[in-house]
Parts: sequence; structure tokens; C-alpha cells
Amino acid sequence: MTPELTALALAAILQVLQFLLMAVPTNIELPQGKTLSPRDRDRLGGDIQDQVSNKTARLIRAWENHFESLALFTIAVIVVSLANANTAFTATCAWIYLAARILYIPAYYFGLAPWRSLIWFVAFLVAPCMLIAALL
Repeated sequence: MTPELTALALAAILQVLQFLLMAVPTNIELPQGKTLSPRDRDRLGGDIQDQVSNKTARLIRAWENHFESLALFTIAVIVVSLANANTAFTATCAWIYLAARILYIPAYYFGLAPWRSLIWFVAFLVAPCMLIAALL
């Protein structure tokens, strides 16, 4: 397995771990009827993030953000892999992505500004770098 695919697999496992990080406190903080319901806003009395602690809401947002980030990174890894454009540069980018996504969780949880945004930007930036490298 290439380093890029390994980083992608680990990023997917990180997604599962992030689910657990946000689901456990969410289920502790909310009544069971809310978490087992279809989560319609009118039935819940608003958005779930408005009904949990600030830190749990941050974990929810970090988890959702990882879905968004993972899509572009997955495309970059697929393009690099299918184009057989794997290099030390693309491997480094992939590991930087994974490290940044790991660091993003505590940065968001603890509200570390501006570090959270900078860490997010680093993770975002490496995917287009990988795509450009594959095109060259």
C-alpha cells in the first residue's frame, strides 16, 4: 500500500474515532428520546448543537468538518494513485494532512484561535498540492 493510501485509510479510521468522541458526550448530555429520534428540529426543539455543551458542539462540528475535508483529500489520493504519480512530495502531503486533521480536533475542542483555522488550512492546502503534483 502506498503512503498516500495508508494515510487515507488512517484518516477514515480517524473519522470513526471522531464519531465516538462526539457521540458519547452527546448521548450523555441529551435525553435518550432526542438521540434516538429522527432529529427533526421541531421535535428536538432546535439544533442538537444548541442543546449540548460548547465543547461537545465543537466536537460535532469538527466531526462534520472532517467529512468535508476528507472528500477533497480522497480525490487527491485517488488521482495520485491512479496516475501512478506517487512521490516523496505526495507522501509527505498525505502525512501532513493526517497530522493536521489529528491536531485539528483538540485545537477545535479547546477553541485555540487562530491555530484551529491555521491547522484547518494546512490540511486543506495539501490536497490541491497533491493534485497539482499529479498533473505535473
